[in-house]
Amino acid sequence: MDWLELSDAEWAAILLSLRVATVAMVGSLPFALGVAMLLARGRFWGKTVLNGLVHMPLILPPVVTGFLLLLLFGRRGPIGAFLAENFGLVFSFRWTGAALACAVMAFPLMVRSIRLSIEAVDRKLEDAATTLGAGPVSVFFTVTLPLILPGIIAGMVLAFAKAMGEFGATITFVSNIPGETQTLSAAIYTFTQVPGGDAGAMRLTIISVIISMAALMLSELLATAAAKRTIAA
Repeated sequence: MDWLELSDAEWAAILLSLRVATVAMVGSLPFALGVAMLLARGRFWGKTVLNGLVHMPLILPPVVTGFLLLLLFGRRGPIGAFLAENFGLVFSFRWTGAALACAVMAFPLMVRSIRLSIEAVDRKLEDAATTLGAGPVSVFFTVTLPLILPGIIAGMVLAFAKAMGEFGATITFVSNIPGETQTLSAAIYTFTQVPGGDAGAMRLTIISVIISMAALMLSELLATAAAKRTIAA
């Protein structure tokens, strides 16, 4: 059936979305883990403010988030100009900007998932490891990390799924440039705006559903494997 055949532009949108979502997920992980640990275990002034800032992308309209990214990370923005002049790193109207926008939008979901896992850890297990002579770093990698691994995996999958479906912030920050910033969501939107584009939109919608379902199934398998490994240990 001809309507099921993907064009080069559609393949480009699919591959770009996978690339952007993967970079956004992996790039966010270290920061999300650190912030989640800080929010779960930290006792400091301004914790409520930090928590609010972390979850702000979930509250603000995505277009507002994209506009703020454009002001900060655009070629004339304070951060964007500094990175471009000193490191040659450009975000505006590039796929790297799409990854940044997706990472910002997905960050709260990853932080929340990891934070809940950290708060569920029995501190007595960590205290026992400390009593046996393990240092803070050793306790984290041998006790805490294995226990929160299912939460980390869940957070990564949520972030990946959010990045795959992100539209408002991305199109505001990096526009909708075929082959450069046109992700699956942007390509579907483009198809809906032209006569006879329903078939293309349907093809990409089916692909998007398949990728999302595959990611969810993989997360379940990984989380189950991690939980069994923790119990066996």
